[in-house]
Amino acid sequence: MAGISSASKKARHLELGLSDEQAIDMYTTMVKARKFDERMLLLQRAGKINFHVSGIGQEVAQVAAAYALNREEDYFLPYYRDYGFVLSVGMTLRELLLSVFAKAEDPNSGGRQMPGHFGHKKLRIVTGSSPVTTQVPHAVGIALAAKMKKKQLVSFVTFGEGSSNQGDFHEGCNFAGVHKLPVILMCENNQYAISVPVHKQLGGKVSDRALGYGFPGFRVDGNDALEVYRVVKEARERAIAGEGPTLIEAMMYRLSPHSTSDNDLAYRTKEEVDENRAKDGLPLFKQYLTDCGIWNDELEAVMQAEIRKELDDATEYGDKAPFPTPESTLLHVYADDDKQGGLR
Repeated sequence: MAGISSASKKARHLELGLSDEQAIDMYTTMVKARKFDERMLLLQRAGKINFHVSGIGQEVAQVAAAYALNREEDYFLPYYRDYGFVLSVGMTLRELLLSVFAKAEDPNSGGRQMPGHFGHKKLRIVTGSSPVTTQVPHAVGIALAAKMKKKQLVSFVTFGEGSSNQGDFHEGCNFAGVHKLPVILMCENNQYAISVPVHKQLGGKVSDRALGYGFPGFRVDGNDALEVYRVVKEARERAIAGEGPTLIEAMMYRLSPHSTSDNDLAYRTKEEVDENRAKDGLPLFKQYLTDCGIWNDELEAVMQAEIRKELDDATEYGDKAPFPTPESTLLHVYADDDKQGGLR
């Protein structure tokens, strides 16, 4: 992007191995995810789409983690708020809009699953499902396959702190620890499991649970993009070196309701939300880039206009795209799908 000056040699992103351009790309993707989320809330309220699960307040950690991974080799098992993550690893706004409009071109499920249930074979995003935490043992299985085949890759899986109380999480951690598998488990601790606050869910830290399974666990400020990047990058280096899994607990706050079906003020106060909004990592990262001398109001205006144009295009495309045909319900059900025009 034109107009970028050189950052100070002491800038944190440079020390971590990120170029100025990469740091700006990270910020741009965070903003794109936020704008997508805000647009979906408007579309749902306008009756254009049926449902949306928001990730506002969690984009910073998602994008930072994605940039610390190998986006050409690793496997990804995101949970349903990870719009920033999937955009970072290659999904487009058009693809996300095809999903929320439940259209036939939707690469996740052909318009058959709820929005936020990501799956993209080309990008190695493994299909998720509605029961929470089922993606954890899947990620561990992929890591086992990578180790058996001697592949230099990791699997990366995310989930909420409420999910860390499910059996799938503990079984996955135990197996990964026993076999020293190259898997990174990142808990996006947004303080609420739907309406249940964290103090009613956990008696301690999620990250401390790693100790019981024989591998390291770290709690990190999920609003600090570069700290999340550092921790995930180091976890990947350990995994590739054969040192096994890492559990990361990224602390953040869900600024939006659980979903468009949720009245969050029934279980928390506006004052609490506003207090946490002041800690939002997105404006903090923008200020960091500005302080480094690589971002300014002019560049911000250009970037915002470009995202608005891309989002408008994606919204129109998704709205006008055709729905799945009724007979497509039978695809991928019977063994002779190929004869019926199914995918190979």
